[in-house]
Amino acid sequence: MSTVIKVENLGKQYNLGQVGTGTIANDVNRWWHKVRGKEDPYLKIGSVNDRTQKSSVNDVVWAIKDINFEVKQGEVLGIIGKNGAGKSTLLKILSRVTGPTVGDIKVRGRIAALLEVGTGFHPELTGRENIYLNGAILGMTKAEIKSKFDEIVAFSGVERYIDTPVKRYSSGMYVRLAFAVAAHLEPEILIVDEVLAVGDAEFQKKCLGKMKDVSGQGRTVLFVSHNMAAVETLCTKTISMKHGSIIEEGNTTKVISNYLQAESSNNRLISYKNVGEAEGNEHIKIMYAAIENGSSNSATEIIDVTSPVNFRLKIINQTNEDKISVGYDLKTIKGDTVFGSGGKFICKKNNLTELLCHIPPNFLNDNVYQINVYFHTDSMIGLYTNAEFLTFEIRDIKRETGYLGKINGLIRPQLNWEITN
Repeated sequence: MSTVIKVENLGKQYNLGQVGTGTIANDVNRWWHKVRGKEDPYLKIGSVNDRTQKSSVNDVVWAIKDINFEVKQGEVLGIIGKNGAGKSTLLKILSRVTGPTVGDIKVRGRIAALLEVGTGFHPELTGRENIYLNGAILGMTKAEIKSKFDEIVAFSGVERYIDTPVKRYSSGMYVRLAFAVAAHLEPEILIVDEVLAVGDAEFQKKCLGKMKDVSGQGRTVLFVSHNMAAVETLCTKTISMKHGSIIEEGNTTKVISNYLQAESSNNRLISYKNVGEAEGNEHIKIMYAAIENGSSNSATEIIDVTSPVNFRLKIINQTNEDKISVGYDLKTIKGDTVFGSGGKFICKKNNLTELLCHIPPNFLNDNVYQINVYFHTDSMIGLYTNAEFLTFEIRDIKRETGYLGKINGLIRPQLNWEITN
């Protein structure tokens, strides 16, 4: 397969501090106030004019630096990393929204990019007009766009509003139409940022299916997402970024696993002696929370699949209601929900209440898991929520060198089999 994108020593630098006011007259006025020790007349709301601190106007930051990679025709490249890793900056440079400070990019083919809600649409134009506008920008003729028009509208599901100015669309409608346009107007390279998260689950599934179809037709897709399951399903290879640099590139499953392991802390226990320091808010205080190995007192980080798992909570109810709904979702580190559990419990105000939930042995599969805990009362929904509250790992320690090890599925229940003949 031929190379359609080649990036060499790419970097993007931004200046920190105040770059300019927009006019020479205002810049001079700012300087004149500064030399007289006066307040900056162009400070924005929330800015602080602290003259005791050394100026940082000349400070710079590299949003991305020393980026090198190639993408072949028909590949689906996933790009993952925490917020601020440089993913969106990289896509903006590839899409020619902004230019690089250093480095070279070689691209073969037309690029259609969906970077953020509203990208490429004129708000005063209707959905119909924006479809033709985007097609023209991609270099397509009116006849080519017309041949795809009905398919675009049907995929987007906004047929009723196609002749309405897009400024009146909801964010979900905007994204539906924008993705439909980008994917159906046959660009050689399709770039999609996390913007798909705005759509509902059904539409996200349609988008993933369409991107698979696009790559199957020999076109190239670059996909940025925090949804690791979607990246693993769709992408043929993946790049992991951190602090503006590529830290790993290669097999998608391996890159995702290494990224998640590096970003997660195996924190199975939190404990506080003082209420003021405890986890929570003015309604609920969590004095103790732990994932305990039910068959061992060992403090080892990894729990064997044959061991029962206990989720133990010690909380103080600070509401005016005695009945508290306590629950949690158990999620894999990739974000898949394995199950949820909870109930209503009598928790006397300002008293310590201890709760225990048992997860049976031979139930959870080899994986890293996170607890998302939540509380509410009958009159107060969303009393307190904490995602990624505790993290722990389950592994088939005793059999990992044998024929079982990790088996398919999110769970591995022991089910009864029998011979009936």
